[in-house]
Amino acid sequence: MNQDLDYMFIQHARVWIPDTEEVWKSAELTKDYKQGDASLQLLLEDGANLGYKLDPKMTNLPYLRNPDILVGENDLTALSYLHEPAVLHNLKVRFIDSKLIYTYCGIVLVAINPYETLPIYGTDIINAYSGQNMGDMDPHIFAVAEEAYKQMARDERNQSIIVSGESGAGKTVSAKYAMRYFATVSGSASEANVEEKVLASNPIMEAIGNAKTTRNDNSSRFGKYIEIGFDSRYRIIGANMRTYLLEKSRVVFQADEERNYHIFYQLCASSHLPEFKTLRLSSANDFLYTRQGRSPVIDGVDDTKELCTTRNAFTLLGINESYQMGLFQVLAAILHLGNVEIKDKDADSSLIAPNNRHLTAFCELVGVTYQDMAQWLCHRKLKTATETYIKPLPRLQATNARDALSKHIYAKLFNWIVEHVNKALITNIKQHSFIGVLDIYGFETFEINSFEQFCINYANEKLQQQFNMHVFKLEQEEYMKEQIPWTLIDFYDNQPCINLIEAKMGILDLLDEECKMPKGSDDSWAQKLYNTHLKTCSLFQKPRMSNRAFIIQHFADKVEYQCEGFLEKNKDTVNEEQINVLKASKFDLLVELFQDELKATSPTGQVPGTGGRTRLSIKPDKSREASSKEHKKTVGCQFRNSLQMLMETLNATTPHYVRCIKPNDFKLAFSFDPKRAVQQLRACGVLETIRISAAGFPSRWTYQEFFSRYRVLMKQKDVLPDKKLTCKNVLEKLVQDQDKYQFGKTKIFFRAGQVAYLEKLRADKLRAACIRIQKTIRCWLARKKYLRMRRAAITIQRFTRGYQARCLAKFLRRTQAATIIQKYQRMYVERKRYRQKQAAALAMQTILRAYLARQKYTALLREHKAVIVQKHVRGWLARCWYKRCLYSIVYLQCCIRRMRARRELKKLKIEARSVEHFKKLNKGMENKIMQLQRKIDEQNKENRSVNERLAGLESSYTAESERMRGELNRLRGVEEEAKNKANQVTSLLEELEKVKKELKATQQEKKTIEDWAQTYRNEMEKMVSELKDQNGLLKKEKDDLNRLIQEQSQQMTEKMARAIAEETQQLVTDLNEERSRYQNLLTEHLRLEEKYDDLKEDIALSLNVSKPGHRRTDSTHSSNESEYTYNSEYTELEEGSRASEDVTRGIDTSLTLKLQKRLTELEQEKQSLRNELENKEEQYQRARARDDAEFKKARGAELEYESLKRQELESENKKLKHNLAELRQSLLGNAATGAGAPGSPAYNVLLDQLNASCEELEVRKEEVLILRSQLVSQKEAMTHKDEKETMTEPSVFVEDVSKLKDADEIKQAYVGLKDTNRLLEHQLQTQRRTYDSEVESLRGELQNVKEENNRQQQLLAQNLQLPPEARIEASLQHEITRLTNENLELMADDPTASREARVIILRRMVDLMEQLEKQDRTIRKLKKQLKVYSKRIGEMGAVQAEGQTSPGQMVDEPIHPVNIPRREKDFQGMLEYKKEDELKLVKNLILELKPRGVAVNLIPGLPAYILFMCLRHADYVNDDQKVRTLLTSTINSIKKILKKRGDDFETVSFWLSNTCRFLHCLKQYSGDEAFMKHNTQRQNEHCLSNFDLAEYRQVISDLAIQIYQQLIKCMENILQPMIVSGMLEHETIQGVSGVKPTGLRKRTSSIADEGTYTLDSILRQLSAFHSTMCQHGTDPELIKQVVKQQFYIIGAVTLNNLLLRKDMCSWSKGMQIRYNVSQLEEWLRDKGLMMCGAKETLEPLIQAAQLLQVKKKTDEDAEAICSMCHALTTAQIVKVLNLYTPVNEFEERVSVAFIRTIQTRLRDRCESPQLLMDTKMIYPVTFPFNPSSLALETIQIPSSLNLMFLTRV
Repeated sequence: MNQDLDYMFIQHARVWIPDTEEVWKSAELTKDYKQGDASLQLLLEDGANLGYKLDPKMTNLPYLRNPDILVGENDLTALSYLHEPAVLHNLKVRFIDSKLIYTYCGIVLVAINPYETLPIYGTDIINAYSGQNMGDMDPHIFAVAEEAYKQMARDERNQSIIVSGESGAGKTVSAKYAMRYFATVSGSASEANVEEKVLASNPIMEAIGNAKTTRNDNSSRFGKYIEIGFDSRYRIIGANMRTYLLEKSRVVFQADEERNYHIFYQLCASSHLPEFKTLRLSSANDFLYTRQGRSPVIDGVDDTKELCTTRNAFTLLGINESYQMGLFQVLAAILHLGNVEIKDKDADSSLIAPNNRHLTAFCELVGVTYQDMAQWLCHRKLKTATETYIKPLPRLQATNARDALSKHIYAKLFNWIVEHVNKALITNIKQHSFIGVLDIYGFETFEINSFEQFCINYANEKLQQQFNMHVFKLEQEEYMKEQIPWTLIDFYDNQPCINLIEAKMGILDLLDEECKMPKGSDDSWAQKLYNTHLKTCSLFQKPRMSNRAFIIQHFADKVEYQCEGFLEKNKDTVNEEQINVLKASKFDLLVELFQDELKATSPTGQVPGTGGRTRLSIKPDKSREASSKEHKKTVGCQFRNSLQMLMETLNATTPHYVRCIKPNDFKLAFSFDPKRAVQQLRACGVLETIRISAAGFPSRWTYQEFFSRYRVLMKQKDVLPDKKLTCKNVLEKLVQDQDKYQFGKTKIFFRAGQVAYLEKLRADKLRAACIRIQKTIRCWLARKKYLRMRRAAITIQRFTRGYQARCLAKFLRRTQAATIIQKYQRMYVERKRYRQKQAAALAMQTILRAYLARQKYTALLREHKAVIVQKHVRGWLARCWYKRCLYSIVYLQCCIRRMRARRELKKLKIEARSVEHFKKLNKGMENKIMQLQRKIDEQNKENRSVNERLAGLESSYTAESERMRGELNRLRGVEEEAKNKANQVTSLLEELEKVKKELKATQQEKKTIEDWAQTYRNEMEKMVSELKDQNGLLKKEKDDLNRLIQEQSQQMTEKMARAIAEETQQLVTDLNEERSRYQNLLTEHLRLEEKYDDLKEDIALSLNVSKPGHRRTDSTHSSNESEYTYNSEYTELEEGSRASEDVTRGIDTSLTLKLQKRLTELEQEKQSLRNELENKEEQYQRARARDDAEFKKARGAELEYESLKRQELESENKKLKHNLAELRQSLLGNAATGAGAPGSPAYNVLLDQLNASCEELEVRKEEVLILRSQLVSQKEAMTHKDEKETMTEPSVFVEDVSKLKDADEIKQAYVGLKDTNRLLEHQLQTQRRTYDSEVESLRGELQNVKEENNRQQQLLAQNLQLPPEARIEASLQHEITRLTNENLELMADDPTASREARVIILRRMVDLMEQLEKQDRTIRKLKKQLKVYSKRIGEMGAVQAEGQTSPGQMVDEPIHPVNIPRREKDFQGMLEYKKEDELKLVKNLILELKPRGVAVNLIPGLPAYILFMCLRHADYVNDDQKVRTLLTSTINSIKKILKKRGDDFETVSFWLSNTCRFLHCLKQYSGDEAFMKHNTQRQNEHCLSNFDLAEYRQVISDLAIQIYQQLIKCMENILQPMIVSGMLEHETIQGVSGVKPTGLRKRTSSIADEGTYTLDSILRQLSAFHSTMCQHGTDPELIKQVVKQQFYIIGAVTLNNLLLRKDMCSWSKGMQIRYNVSQLEEWLRDKGLMMCGAKETLEPLIQAAQLLQVKKKTDEDAEAICSMCHALTTAQIVKVLNLYTPVNEFEERVSVAFIRTIQTRLRDRCESPQLLMDTKMIYPVTFPFNPSSLALETIQIPSSLNLMFLTRV
C-alpha cells in the first residue's frame, strides 16, 4: 500500500517508524523521497535526526501518519491510513487526552479499562442512547446494546453480544452494563420484576465465580452465556445462564497476590454475626484455602457489605434464608476440610489424628460420621472382577484426594446455584426472541500454560474464526449493496489450527485416548503428539529443551503448553467412596447436590433445558447412563461439545463484538502501555478487521458528504444540479488513477490513503486562500497603521509647535511683565521719596502759613469788628434820617391829594346833577362799575397783603434790632475776652510744645500697639486656619461616618433583601419539590392503575369471561374517591365490577391484595404529601403576610412622623404667638416714655430683631422636629433589621462626638444629621423599590393587556355563538366584570391611589348599568311594537286569505311568513336531564366528541360548562346520587378517552382545557369567599347550594395533573425525533459546518432513512401546539408552563446529544446552536412568552455553545469560562472540552493542561456529578384560578352535539 503512495513521501510528511519501547514512533521527513533512494532522512519529535534505511528489494517505506484532523475519530475505519500505528495512536489519543474508553473499529467496539469509576453508565445515559442509531452517538457499550435490541425488534432475529478480552480488561463489567441496559429500556412483561432478577444474578455469580488475580481484582474464573428472553412486545420475560469451564483448582490453590473466590472471604469477614456462629468460622488467614495468596483483603472492598448484597440478591431470586444458610454451611465445610491435616503413617499409608477439630466441624456441618470420612480420606477401594480391596493412600495422594473432594463439592454447589438462578429467571410466558451476552475469557498466554489455557485458547480460535467470517460477510454485503465490483480478499483462516485441536487424531482425541489407557501418563501423551503432528502440521512445534511440552501457533501468538497435569484435569476423578459418604448425609441440601451424580456428566453441572429452550449443557447418551466411570466423557470432550453448540447458537444469531483491552498491568488509572495494547489488539482480532477493511475500499463517503467537504476544490462551473454527477466529474479531475476509487449507488469508495490525499489538496487550497486573506488583511492593517502613525506624527508636530509658540509667548509676557514691574517699582520708589519731601515741605509751609494766617486773622478780625460797629451806627443814623424825610413826604402828598380830590368831587357832583349829561357820559357805566368793583376788591386784597407784609417786616425789624443789640453786647464781651486771651497766647505756645512731645510719645505707643495688633491678627488668622482645618477634618470624618453608615445601611438592606429572597426562594423550591413529589406519586398511581387494568383484561381474556354492559374501570381509586366510588356506579357497572372482582379473586388473590396494599400505601403517601404541600403553602403565605406587615409597619412609622410633626408645629406656633403678644404688650406699656413708642427707631429695630429671632427659632424647631420624627420613623421602619449591626457604629460615633467642645450642640447636630442621612438613604431605597415595583407592574399590565386582548378575542368568539338578544348583555356584563377586576387589582396594589380610579370605575359602571337599563327598555318597547305590528300583519293576512281562498282550497304556506314571538324566560343557567340519559350525555359529550370535528366551532370550554350546568341542576334538586354518578362517570370517561387516544395531542389538549375549566367552575360557583371576588351578582346567585365538592375538586385537580403529564409526554414523543436533527444536525447557516469522514458506522446505519427535520420543523410544531391550545381556550398561565416544559425538553435533549457526540463539538456547530437558540427566542417574542421562564431553560445549551466558541488557551480564558458557564456542571464543561474536535486543520485542540486548569478552578463547586440533564423531568404544574366572565344562562347548546335531551332551566 505504501508503495502506491510514494508521491506522498515529500518534505514535512509525517511517518511511523518501529520502536522497541513505544512500538511505533512518529517522525517527519526532512527531504523528499525519490524512487531508488536507499534511506529516508527523518526528524524525530525529540529533535534528533535519523537515517531510516530502506530495503532496495522490498522498498519497505514506513507507514504514513494520518492528518491531525482525523486523529481521535470515533471509528478507526474513518482513518485514511489503516494500519497498526494509526490504530494504536488513535486509541491512545482518545484514552489519554480525551478520557474516552470506547472506540469503534468497524463492527467491533474496543473498550479500554480505565481502572476508574466513570459517570457514564447512569440512567440518564441509558435514556440518551435509547432509540438512537449506532453511528449517531459516541461509541459506548449502550450503543451496541441498543443496536442489538433494535435489530432484534426490526429483523425478528436473535442477537448476541460477544465480550472478550484478557483477565482484567473489563469483560464482566461490560457484560453487566449491557444487561442493565436491556433491563432498563425494555422493562418486564409481568409484575415479577424480571429485569431486577436478571441484574440480581450478577452479585451472586460474582461472589461464587469471581476472584482476585494479579491482573484483576474481580476476575471472572468461568465463562458464561446469558440469554435474555423477550416476548412479542420485546419486554423482558426471563433469562437463562450457561457456564463454561469453572476454574475449580482455585478452590484449593492460589498464587501469590491472588485470592480464592469472593464468597469465602465474605463469610470469614461476617463470622461475627450471630447467625454465622454455628459455622465456626474465623479470619481468612486461619484457613489454608484462603491464605495461600497472602492477600486476603482488596483495597476499597468491604466483604461484609458485599455479603449483604449477595444475600439480598439470593432473596430477590427466591432462595430463602434456610437455603442460604445451607449454602453457607457447605462453603464453611469446604474451608474446614481444607484445614484437615493428614499425617504419614508409613511410606504407603497415612492417617488423620483422632478428634481433629476441623474434620469434626466438617462432619457436623455436612451431616456425616467422623469415622467414615476419616476412613475414606486416607483409603481407596479397588475393584477387580472377583474381589474388592481397600488400599491405603500415601499422604500426598490423600491430600490430593481431599482437595479433589473440595473442588468437586464446590463445583456441585456452583452448578446448584446456577440451576436455581435459572429457575428463578424462567417464566411461563412464551419466548419470542432473545439476546445473548457472552462473557468469555480472551486469549491467554503465561509463563506456564496448562490445560485451562489450552481450552481457553481453543475457544478463542473458534470465536476468531466466526468473527473473521462475519466481517468478511459484511464487507461482501456492503459491496454488493452498492454494486461495486470486488475481488476475493485474502484473510487469515485459522481452520488448520482448529483442526489440529479438534479433528480426528487431533490433540483432544489423543488426550481422550490416553485417558482411557490403564497406565496412561502425560509423558506418553506428549510422545504421541510428537509422533503424530510434529512432521505433518506446521502449526505444531516441539520445544528444544523439553520433552514434556508442545507449542501451538495460534492466530494471536505462539503458546507453549506444559503437559503435566493434562490427563488428571481431563479425567477430573473423585474418590467414589467419599461421594457415597456425602450422599448418605443427614444434610438435605448436600444430598440434593449429589442426587444426580450419576446423571451429571459435565463438570460444570449444566441443567437440562426447560420450556423448549436450547441449552449448551451436554446430556449423556441414555445407553451409557449406567456405564462405568471409564465410559464417562472427559472434560475436554464435554468442553468441545459445549463449544460446538455455542458456535451453532452464535451462528444462528446476529453477533455484536466488544473487545476489552487492558491498558497496563499495574491497574493504573488512564495509563497506556503501547506494548500490552498492541499485543491485545493483535490477539483480539481488531487488527485483522483493519487489514480486511484496508484490503478493499476502507473509506466511504456519501455523495452529499463528499460534496459538502470538498466543495472548496470545485469551481463554480463544476457545480451541477446533480450532486452525484458533480462528484464524479470533480473526482476524475483530482485523482487520475480510477482504481483508487469506485462509485456506488449512494457512496463513493476510496482506497486507503486517498482521503488523506484529498485532505491534503483541500488543506493546500484553504492554505492558499488563507495566505491571500492574510496578505490582504496585513496590507490593510499596515496601511491602517501607517495612516494612524501619520496622523499621530502630524498631531505630535502640531502640539509641539503649539507648545513652542506658547513657551515664546510666555517668555515675552514674562519679559514685558518684568519691565512693567521694574517701571512701577522705580516709580513707586521715586514717588515715595517725592511724597516724603512734599509732605515735609507742606508741613513747614502749613506751620508757617498757619502762623501768618493767624496773625492776619487777628488783624482782620479786629478790623472787621470795627467795620461792623461803624456799619451799624451809620445805618441807624441813615434810617433815622430816612424816616423823618419819608414822613414829611407822605404828609405833603396827602395834603396835595386831599386838595385835588375835593376839586374833583365838586366837578362830579355837578355833572351828576345833570341827567342827560349823566346818561350821555356814563353809557356802559354798569360794566365799568363792575370792573371797578373788581379792581377795588383786588386793591383791598393787595392792601391787606401789604399790611401783612408790613407787619412782618416790622416784627422782623424788631427782632433784628434786638438781635443786633445782643450781638453788640456779645462783641463787646468778646473784645474784652480777646484782650484777656492775648495775654494767654504765650502760655498756649508753651502748652503746644508740651502737646507735641506727648504726640510723639503717643505715636510711638501707637506703632507698638499696631505691631502687637499685627501679631495678634496673624495669630488669629493662624488659629482660624487651624480651626478651618479642624472643621474640615470634622466634616471629612462626618462624611466618612455618613458614608460608613450609608454603606452599613445598604449592606443591611441588601443582606435583609438577600435573606428574604433566599427564604422566599427556599420556600418556593420546597413548594415545587413537594408539588413534584406529589405529581410523581400521581404518575405512579396512574401507572399502577393501568397495570391493574391490563392484568384484569388479561385475566378476563384468558378465561373468556363475557362482561355485558359497560364495565366500571378502577382508575378512579384515590384517597378522595374511595369513600363513594362503589356507590356511584350504575347497575350494569356494578354487575360487571363484581364479576371482574370475582374472577380476579379466584385467579390471583395474592397479587390483588399486593396491588391493593400498594395502592393504599400510595394513597397514604399522597395524603401526607398533600398535607405537606398545604403546610408549605401556608408557610409561604405567612412569609408573605410577614413582609406585608413589615411594610405596613414602616408605612405606619411615616404616618406617625407626619402626625408628630404637625402636633409639635402647632404647639410651637401657639407658644411663639403667645410670647410675641406678651412682648408687644410690654412694649406698648412702655410707650409713655417716648423712647419705645410705635414708629420710633428703637421700636422698629427691636421689632425687626424679634421677628428675626422668631424665624430662626422656627427654623431650629423645625430641624429638631424633623430629626426627632426621622429617628422615630427610622426605628419603626428598621425593626426587622439586626439591631446590633445598626447600633454599633452610631454608638461609637456618639462617644467620640461627646468628647468634643460644645458637646451638646455638636453631638445633637451630628447625630441628627447622621440619622437624617440614614432616613434619606432609606427613602431613596424605598423610592428605588417603588420604581422597580412600578416597572414590574407596568410589565405586568402590559402582559395583562395582552392576555386581555386574547380574552377579548375569545369573548368575541363566544359572543358570536350567542343569540343577538343575549350578545349585548354578555358584552356589557363582561365589561362590568372587567372593570370590577381592575378595581380590585387597584385596591390590592395601592389602596390610596385607587380611590380616584374607584370613583371613575363606579361612575363608568353606573353609566353602563344605565345604558343597559335604557337598552332593555328600548328592547322591550321595540318588542311590544313588534308584537302589535305582527298582530296587525296577521290580521291583514287573514283578511286577504279569506278574500282570495275558496272554502275547499288548502293553503300550504303562509303568504307572509312572520316570526312568532317567543315569550321571554329568565333562565337559571342549569341543564336538566333524566338519569337514564346520563350514559348518552357522557357518550355524546366526552367519548364521541372529536376536537378536530365538532369541537373546533364550539365556545372554548363548552363541554365543561355543559357538565357543570348539569351538575348545578343535580345540586339544585338536592340529588346526591346524581351528583356522584355524574362526577364519577365524567372522570372515568375522560380517563377512558385519554387512554384510548392519549397519543393525540389535540385530544389531550382539548380535555386538559375542559378539565381545568370544569375545575375553575367548581371553584367559582362553590360559594367560597376566596373564589367569589370576581363574580357578578348574577354569578353569585348561581353558586352551589347543597353540596360541598371540595374533595371532588382535589380529584379533578389530580386528573388535570395526569392529563398535563400525558400532554407533556405526547409533545415529547412528537418533538423527540425533531430535536437532534433540527437543533444539531441540520445546517441552518449553510456552509459553516464541515463534514468529516465518519467511517463504517454511518448515521442511520441500522434503520431506513427518514425525512430530515429542520429548525423550521420544530418552530412549526411549536406554533401548532400553541395555536391548538389557544383554540381550545387553555389558560394562559398553563400555556406558559407547557411552553417552558417544551423548551426544557429541547434544551436538555440537545445538550445531552452534544455531550455524547464528538462530531458535534466544534466551533462551527456552536455558531449553529446559538443561531438556532436565537430563532427559538424570536418565536417566544412573537408569541409574547418571553416572561414565562422558557428562555432560562435554554441557558445550559447557550453556555455550551459559547464554550465551543470561546478561546481555550490561557488562564484568563479559563477564568472567563468558569465565570461564564455557571449553568453547566463541572463534568459537562470538562466533557465538552474533551470532546472539542477541530473540523479544519486551522483550528487547535484543547490541551490537557487547560482542561486540568478548568478542573482545578471548578474544584470547589458543590454540584451534582451527573453528566446529562434529566430529559424525563417535568416541572410541577399549578392551575391558577381563572374565573369565567361568561354567564351560564346565556350559553347555547349547538345541535351538532346531539344533546336534545337536555332541558334549559
